[in-house]
Amino acid sequence: MTTTTKAQEATHATTPVSVPLSVITTCYGRNRHLYNLLGSLEQGSVKPAEVIIVNDDAEPERLAAYDLNIIKIATTTATENGLAISASFDIGRNRNLGAARGTYDAMIFLDVDCIVAPTFIEQLYSKLQARPNALLMGQPRYLTRPLTDNEGRQLQQGKLATDFLDKLSVFNPYRDNFDLQHQGTSIKQTQDYGAFWSLCFAIMHSQFEQIGGFDTDYVGYGAEDTDFAFMARALNIDFYLTDDVIYHQQHSVHRPPLNHLDSIVINANRFYEKWQHWPMSGWLAEFSQLQLINWRDEQTVPIAINRQPSEVEIRAAHYPDAPYV
Repeated sequence: MTTTTKAQEATHATTPVSVPLSVITTCYGRNRHLYNLLGSLEQGSVKPAEVIIVNDDAEPERLAAYDLNIIKIATTTATENGLAISASFDIGRNRNLGAARGTYDAMIFLDVDCIVAPTFIEQLYSKLQARPNALLMGQPRYLTRPLTDNEGRQLQQGKLATDFLDKLSVFNPYRDNFDLQHQGTSIKQTQDYGAFWSLCFAIMHSQFEQIGGFDTDYVGYGAEDTDFAFMARALNIDFYLTDDVIYHQQHSVHRPPLNHLDSIVINANRFYEKWQHWPMSGWLAEFSQLQLINWRDEQTVPIAINRQPSEVEIRAAHYPDAPYV
């Protein structure tokens, strides 16, 4: 489990070079995941020139231990009676803040629960350089359990083999997945912009600005990344899937996400008003079956919430060990 591959040994024989790239992530209350992400970035075949962490509550001394150029951005937006007022965690807004702070045109956005494969940054950066006008998304694999403290230490020391992470992870069968036999070389253009997920993607700053960043009228959970991709489609920005792997760190989920009912309904209505298309249709159908909402795919009026789910229903939908929603 702790042995590295020959390719990894060769990679770590010399200090990884830095590439002119901004990696942007958002974090609050997820420091265990954050440290694993930073450890994987530190041990990659190349390092990003900067790592921007937005809404981060991690310990400064812990961050200083990583051989990375880490920039922290607080999301405090105002003061009252001399005291700072912190904004609520808003992933779209925070990604926009990170992009605005970035030094480099090339940007890779990573959710805090990502662990990057050793060549992820190098390969995805190279593909972005070859297609600077495009939107590129990497290939997620989903860990089936959280890493232990010891495994986290091994990851940060470059001693956790990718073979181990491959065996500990699975693909999401409902997504388009690559055959990873020739990992790092595959890329394919797709017209299915609904397949975009902001977990791990690359884009040039100029294209990000052309899209307008993430629409901050979306609140909480759901649809902001699909909206981002639909804006890219409307602007004729090509969309590519790549086989560059990140490992999604396991955490509990709700199936369906009853704990996010309010924000999903708000965001679905916002999305339909903007695009005349219902997002998250699978979840909306499940909510409708539970009579939480009245919804049909062909309807043109906003969704209204009939009732809130009970605590019993929310507990029944909770899957603490599921690798993906």
